[in-house]
Amino acid sequence: MTPINPATGAALEDRSPVSLLKAEDAASRVRRAADDWGREPLSTRANLLKSVARLLEERADSCARLMAEEMGKPVGDGRSEIEKCARVCDYYAEHGARFLSPEPIHTEAKKSYVAFEPLGTVLAIMPWNFPFWQVFRFAAPALMAGNTALLKHASNVQGCGEAIETVLRDADGPADLLLNVFISNDDTESLIENEAIAAVTLTGSTRAGRAVAARAGRALKKAVLELGGSDAYVILSDADLDVAVTACVSSRLVNNGQSCIAAKRFVVAKAHREEVEKLVVEQMKQKRVGDPCDPETELGPMARIDLRDELHQQVQKSIEHGATLLLGGAVPEKPGAWYPPTVLTGVKSGMAAYEEELFGPVASIIEAENDEDALRIANDSDFGLGAAVFSKDDERAERMARRIEAGAVYVNDFVRSDPRLPFGGVKRSGYGRELSSFGIREFVNIKTVYVA
Repeated sequence: MTPINPATGAALEDRSPVSLLKAEDAASRVRRAADDWGREPLSTRANLLKSVARLLEERADSCARLMAEEMGKPVGDGRSEIEKCARVCDYYAEHGARFLSPEPIHTEAKKSYVAFEPLGTVLAIMPWNFPFWQVFRFAAPALMAGNTALLKHASNVQGCGEAIETVLRDADGPADLLLNVFISNDDTESLIENEAIAAVTLTGSTRAGRAVAARAGRALKKAVLELGGSDAYVILSDADLDVAVTACVSSRLVNNGQSCIAAKRFVVAKAHREEVEKLVVEQMKQKRVGDPCDPETELGPMARIDLRDELHQQVQKSIEHGATLLLGGAVPEKPGAWYPPTVLTGVKSGMAAYEEELFGPVASIIEAENDEDALRIANDSDFGLGAAVFSKDDERAERMARRIEAGAVYVNDFVRSDPRLPFGGVKRSGYGRELSSFGIREFVNIKTVYVA
């Protein structure tokens, strides 16, 4: 499928996937680089990450424009994404040595401790929605830990993948520290079993996660999977509605609604449903939709036409099963992958807007009778990535947060990834963690050393 500019429908450079043989050659090169890189002092690894961070900052504008052209992200959001990539590089440059420092354990031995040693080469299968951040979220801790990386990026953001490889090379890192290879999905599964690959990480759909987990499991290789989400944002009866709705709408529309941790199901106390509907519609209407290359744009197109059409089908099916359309819900008659901010209410179990992940600018409002009913609805999902709870009573909200089945729950704020905090999910949202000390230890050999 020829990639297009999702704002205009114009064709972009059509890159052809390389053969499996060429991908395996790249894997061998990256694996050889791992032998030397894993022996480099932690200070050397940290200095490289600092250099990468500075280069990213210098190239923020060009990288943001590249994202706008390839997947429709507004350039303001793109610059913020690059700044966040620089921050995660600086974070691990500053804290990585501490996270990887051997931990002494008191036993009967003269000396016993736990060491953290690199595994080798990690195959990273990355998505298009945050084409720089998703890569650096994995790569910064993996490289700091002494691993190397083979990047299989999404087909519609190959320019971004090449730009990431270039940044690592221009930062004067060792040759072949991170290589981007464009290969088919079938060849990617074969590559997982290649002896040069020590482990695999995937950010993507549940379907892709199952395929990767099965292949990695057959090869007995470590995998980290960050999959989809259908985050419940619970607005309790004593919530500050302005705070709650602003957070819900901001989260729902981040990245044109295409974020795994976006607010997707607005679970609202019965007493506030009508007021929340009104406020959500008002705020969604105010968002400036337009050219992603315009700095004033707040909401651009979706990344691909097929994804837009799939989302529209989910909206239509939900309406057919009884949901009420309050805003949007119509495909614009113009080129590109545009879809308007859309609000559905009266959403109930059995509807697509309740059961499935809606990966676009569509909010689903679900009424809850009380706190227990809200908790039931929040947990009534196959996904478990993130959630939020809104209440003026912090203790009340925190009690509910502890009972929600998700990898992260925020109180009176929207969920976001932060280098300081572990990130990942449960249930069909995957397993393993990225970021913080937990993330850097996912791709290391946690080795016991015992000196009798």
